[in-house]
Amino acid sequence: MKKVLVTGALGQIGSELVVKLRDVYGENNVIASGRSENVTTHGLYEQVDVTDPNQIFQAVKKHNVDWVVHLAAILSAVGENKPSAAYNVNMGGLFNILEVAREEGCGVFTPSSIAAFGPDTPKVNTPQDTIQRPTTMYGVTKVAGELLCDYYYKRFGVDTRGVRFPGLISYETLPGGGTTDYAVHIYYEALKEKKFTCPLDKNTYMDMMYMPDALDAIVKLMEADPSKLIHRNAFNIASMSFCPEDIYSSIKKIIPDFTMNYDVNSVLQNIANSWPDSLDDSAARAEWGWDPKYNLDSMTKDMLDKLKIKLNL
Repeated sequence: MKKVLVTGALGQIGSELVVKLRDVYGENNVIASGRSENVTTHGLYEQVDVTDPNQIFQAVKKHNVDWVVHLAAILSAVGENKPSAAYNVNMGGLFNILEVAREEGCGVFTPSSIAAFGPDTPKVNTPQDTIQRPTTMYGVTKVAGELLCDYYYKRFGVDTRGVRFPGLISYETLPGGGTTDYAVHIYYEALKEKKFTCPLDKNTYMDMMYMPDALDAIVKLMEADPSKLIHRNAFNIASMSFCPEDIYSSIKKIIPDFTMNYDVNSVLQNIANSWPDSLDDSAARAEWGWDPKYNLDSMTKDMLDKLKIKLNL
C-alpha cells in the first residue's frame, strides 16, 4: 500500500484530496502537510515548508513515503502581485521535492495548469503538444515545472507524473487566488444574495472542472501503468468549457431570480485572455483512461445542493 505525503494539504485541492487518498490507501498511509505548525486536523500531519528541503526530507524519512503529491504553490492572481514569492515557492519548492524524491526513491505527482499556455497557443481544442509562452509568473513556473519533472524522470529515473488542471470548482474549500475563482464564488452568491458581480467579461471562455473529477484524475494517473505514459508530466485534461454567461444560465435553471452584472477586473481579464478556451485531452484518455463524469448542468445541481447544506440554507 502506498505511503503518500501531500504538500499544500490545507489548500483548495489538498484539503479534499487528503480525504480521497485516505479512502483509497488507508488513514495511516496519507500524511497531510503544510506550513502551519498548529493544525487541528484528522489523521497524520507534518509541518512542511517546501522552501526548506530539510523539512521535506524529515517528513519523507519519518513516514517512509513512497509518493509525494506536491500541491503547495502560489496561484495566478496572487502570483502577479507577488512574482518573487511565486517563483521562490513554485520553483524552489518543486526543486526541493524532486531532490528529496531522487535521494529517497519516491514518486512525485505535481499538477501543471492551463496557465502554462499563453496568447500564442491555439485557443480552441488546444493540442497536447504545442507552443507554451505564458505571460504570468505562475504560468512561467508551470512550464518550467513540467520541464523540470521531465528532466528528473529522464536523468534520474524519478517517477514523475502530472496533469494540466483547468479551473477547479468545489463546494468544500474556497479557492486561493486564481483567475478562475469567480466560478466558485458565483454559486455562493447565487444562494446567499441571489446576485453576483462577475470580474470577467461575459464571453470569456475557459476550461473548468468539478473537483470530484480532478481528484479522480490524480488517483487514476498515480495508479496508471508507467509503461503506457508518454507525456507523464503535462497531460491536458478537460471536462467542460464555459463562459460566465453559460454558468449564469445554468444556475438560473434552478434559481430563476438569480441576477448577474459585470465589473471587469483588467488584471484577471488579461490573464484569462491569454489562456485556452478548451483543451484536447485525447492523450490522457488514450494513455491512462481519463474519463470525467460531470458537465456544467450536473455540476451546478450538485454544487447548489451541497452548498445549501453547508450554508444551512
